[in-house]
Amino acid sequence: MPEMELTPIQKEILTALISMYHQKREAVKGEEIAKIIDRNPGTIRNQMQALKTLGLVAGVPGPKGGYKATGRAYQALTIDVMEKEAIVPVRRNGELVKDLSVDTISFTTPRHPKLCSGAFRIIGDLRAFQSGDKIEVGPTPVNKLVVRGEVTGRDDTENTLICSISEMISLPKRPVIDYVEADLVSIPAESTIQEAARLLVEKDLWSAPVMEGGRVIGIASLKDVGRAVAQGQGSAKVREFAEREVVSIDGGQPLREAVKLMNKHDVGSLLITQNGTPRGHVTRTRLLNELVVY
Repeated sequence: MPEMELTPIQKEILTALISMYHQKREAVKGEEIAKIIDRNPGTIRNQMQALKTLGLVAGVPGPKGGYKATGRAYQALTIDVMEKEAIVPVRRNGELVKDLSVDTISFTTPRHPKLCSGAFRIIGDLRAFQSGDKIEVGPTPVNKLVVRGEVTGRDDTENTLICSISEMISLPKRPVIDYVEADLVSIPAESTIQEAARLLVEKDLWSAPVMEGGRVIGIASLKDVGRAVAQGQGSAKVREFAEREVVSIDGGQPLREAVKLMNKHDVGSLLITQNGTPRGHVTRTRLLNELVVY
């Protein structure tokens, strides 16, 4: 469809109509639009007639009637609509904003970190946002991009927030099994604390699973063996000092799930399994290295 020239007020009305429809999932009355964009209801009625003639708006009769935007309206505003849309969450000052999603994200001057800003076209009512608000957008459905920054302006005509960008994070899509640092190194449960410490130091490991009878019964870290040595328990069995809670993740899970699991349990490494069989481990340091941009 060739680009359609719309007046500023027509764009403002259509944007408000689409945003309110996505919130309510039902027809929107002219009076509601007038209140949102602070216009006279008579002006809205007149503009709606013009928008109907252009094929951008359809009237819905009945007690719950009002207006709905047509597919041509989405095209005119270059808003993508899919049969099943994913929600891109928005947080304002740390709180999730309900009934709000991001349609498009664009960036300016990305070569200059101190000047980088972004424009977020919002589906929903963005009137609560003010300059100075902290904003977090994402994760996006495909690339799992999370963008953080501060609101510097608002374009109600385009339903767009203008923000200075302070942080952008996107975790790789590869499965966590790809980040196994080496073949699985385990500590036999009958090993002494001194033997466990020697193994961890030789293999340059922070921790390792403790195995007995082919299964993991715990995990021993340098912190654990160091505490035991400090207590004069160097000859004790490592099983007596191993932590019983072993946090593991299936190797087919994406990297972001490993990060969430580490944060949830406040651990520095995860045991990676495949079909229930231990395959290796991944550390927080390795995951942080994956986030470094060169």
